[in-house]
Amino acid sequence: MRASRAIALLLLLQSRRAMTAAELAAELDVSERTVQRDVAALSEAGVPVYAERGRAGGYRLVDGYRTRLTGLERPEAEVLFLAGLPGPLRDMGLAGQALAARLKVAAALGDAPAAATQRFHLDAPAWFREADTPPLLGAVSRAVWEDRVLRGGYGGRERRLEPYGLVLKAGQWYVAARGPSGRMASYRVDRFAGAEVGEERFARDPEFDLPGYWEDASRDFARSMLHEKARVRLSPIAVAHLAVLLEATAAADALATAGEPDAEGWVTVTLPVESWEIGYFEILRFGPEAEVLDPPHLRDRVAEATRRAAALYADDHPPGSGPDVSRDAPGSAPAATPPP
Repeated sequence: MRASRAIALLLLLQSRRAMTAAELAAELDVSERTVQRDVAALSEAGVPVYAERGRAGGYRLVDGYRTRLTGLERPEAEVLFLAGLPGPLRDMGLAGQALAARLKVAAALGDAPAAATQRFHLDAPAWFREADTPPLLGAVSRAVWEDRVLRGGYGGRERRLEPYGLVLKAGQWYVAARGPSGRMASYRVDRFAGAEVGEERFARDPEFDLPGYWEDASRDFARSMLHEKARVRLSPIAVAHLAVLLEATAAADALATAGEPDAEGWVTVTLPVESWEIGYFEILRFGPEAEVLDPPHLRDRVAEATRRAAALYADDHPPGSGPDVSRDAPGSAPAATPPP
């Protein structure tokens, strides 16, 4: 009988008072026969566990018996209980270890093991799309946990990587790994064409800080996507809502360029955008609270959009009747990119 399974079984009975053999087997991912043998072994070891027959029967511990295997104080356990993300842990192949850890924490929580989970819930995946588990996540996770070199195809070529950590960002898995050049980089797990975890281990840098690395890498990545810059005049309302309407890095960079407010309280900023097409739609989100000053082609396109919007809302325009072509400029809207 594995010691870890014995502890898990004991803590399950301690936290839930009574469980059937079928319930224990499902939790521990073993057969009911194995549960029966484990219970017998615990009883022989002096643990006061017994079986009750009948419809409401099952295995239970003698009233008042509690193990102190955890060594955790209740406040510490309540905080640690929040750290579980059952879905991602299952995806990484760590469901068994997670169950044992949560049961040990639950044992320190006494009669209210789920108090923390009824107050806080961490939901990692993004809205509006299913989070697909990368088929190679288990192998990558094992390499991370065991400090083993990971070999696999990525970006059309074979790579040798030293995987330091896994990050789950809005439902997408990334591995932070050091390549042959010695530089740390982030790789999307679902883009690996293969993942081989051999016996070769690497020496982990004890100074590496995964949260700090990811924060810096995320900021640098977001900034690298902002290829174009527009000069925009913003109202006080637009400035107040900049962090809501724009990606955080773009909003921070724009505010850093803000000059002194003019007589109307508006400020001029340099707004970084991913492309002129995306910039066009981002500017439209501000409505009348933003004025494009430069480049001219973006200003012209936003001006045309505002004229068309004004025509839709004119007093003599019936609601729901579509645009009045007599008010619009002929042809389609100007192109998003400047003419050659």
